[in-house]
Amino acid sequence: MTETRADRFARELADLKIPDPAVGRGSLWLRAGATAMAAGPALAVLAYFLAHNTSDPLAQRDALVLALIGVALSVVGAALFVRYSLTGVLRFWMARQSYDLDRLGERLSESRIQRDDAASVA
Repeated sequence: MTETRADRFARELADLKIPDPAVGRGSLWLRAGATAMAAGPALAVLAYFLAHNTSDPLAQRDALVLALIGVALSVVGAALFVRYSLTGVLRFWMARQSYDLDRLGERLSESRIQRDDAASVA
């Protein structure tokens, strides 16, 4: 019984011991990053209004710290979002690249066999 290309690919992936993305928490981190990216500017705007609605310097400084936390939250959320959204794309790209290289290797080996057969006949 010959092994299909899909079966061989699945066997090779199992040999590599790459964790299954469905089991991972990638989608949770993706949603957390998107939430943090959206919550950061909202927190900064809230801090802006808190700082401008009081004349107490201590409350204004607290609002400035809150605004900086909002900016940092936005940056961290954007980094998480980009990292986990690119993971799926790069995983698909790597599988496609592996498939294309396998096909190229098969074509090259077939052409070499045909060339060797033609050289042995002549």
